[in-house]
This record gives sequence, C-alpha cells and structure tokens, in this order.
Amino acid sequence: MTQRFVLQSQMPPGGGAGASTASLVALSRLSGSDLSDIDLAQACLAIEGATDPLMLPRPEQLLWSSRQAEILHHLPALPQFEVLGGFYGQLCRTNPKDQNFADISDLVEEWPVAAKAKNLEAIAKLSTLSAKRNLALRGEPHDPTLHIANDINALGVVVAHTGAARGFVFAPRSVPPKARARLIQAGFSSLVHFKAGGL
Repeated sequence: MTQRFVLQSQMPPGGGAGASTASLVALSRLSGSDLSDIDLAQACLAIEGATDPLMLPRPEQLLWSSRQAEILHHLPALPQFEVLGGFYGQLCRTNPKDQNFADISDLVEEWPVAAKAKNLEAIAKLSTLSAKRNLALRGEPHDPTLHIANDINALGVVVAHTGAARGFVFAPRSVPPKARARLIQAGFSSLVHFKAGGL
C-alpha cells in the first residue's frame, strides 16, 4: 500500500539546523524501515552528500564527519544549559563539495576536557572561538551575533558552519527577559528557546 506523508518544519531550509536530515530520518522511521542507525546515516549521506547525526542517540556527544557519515570520537556528556537562537542572514543549502571551513582542530582537543569537567563557561568559550573563526571566514558582513552576546550576557554563541542558524548559550534559568526582543530587533527570525545537556 502506498503511503503519503507531508512534513512541515518551523525552520527554513538552508538554515543549517539539520532540517533536511531530520526529514529523511522521520520518513525512514515512519516507513517502518529496519535500517541500523549507521546504515540510515549512510543512506542520508547518499541522498544529501552531507548529513547530520540526528538518527543516532545522543548526537551532541559525537564528533561527527558529516561528509563521510562516520563517528570520529565519542565525547563526554554536556552539563545543563539553555540556548536562545534563531536564523540570521542569508539562507544557504549545504554544498557537499564545500571545504572552506575554519580549522578548529585545537578546539576539538580541548572540548572533552571541558565537557568532562562539566565546565559550561569553558565549553561556551570554545564554541564561541569556533563561531568567530567561521564567521571571519564565511559570515555575513557586519554580523551582529557577537555584539548581541555581550548585550544579553550570554556565556557564548553557537553558529552553524553552513546556513544561518545562530544560538546564544546561557546557564540554566539565566536567559534575560530582554534577550528575545534584542534578537528580533537585530533581524533574527524563527526564534527558539530550548534546554539541553545534563543527562
């Protein structure tokens, strides 16, 4: 029997937040596929050319090779934190042949130490350094993300390596009331506020 599925997303395509991979994973699950997680990752890779690890449990604890669909390293669990974010600037679908990314190998070496120590400030600092390097290489002219982080007292920022997704990292229950309005004022869209880590 043929089945028809309609998927809807509250995030824009080309935003860099994994909407395309999430759609493929959802369709696979809905179809009753018995593919293993890694086989599903390889199937997504064959379709997309680059894929997020959203089919895997605890993807935030993986150092993931998106263009090979392979786990490079398992990482410690993260401490609890909150993210307020959205999308800023030009939407851009991932080009699997694009290799123009900042070198963050030194940050990758420091990440497990900070995560194992549950040091949210150190983790936020590392993610901000990664974001700064990528914004310097590929960012929008006059991108306000780092200035906004200072304005709203965020511990740090996260920025999609491709696409327009931006996020601001906070300790639990510390997102200031003015933060959402500040992002809207700066031109951010599709705002989200979520909790993560702590498991």
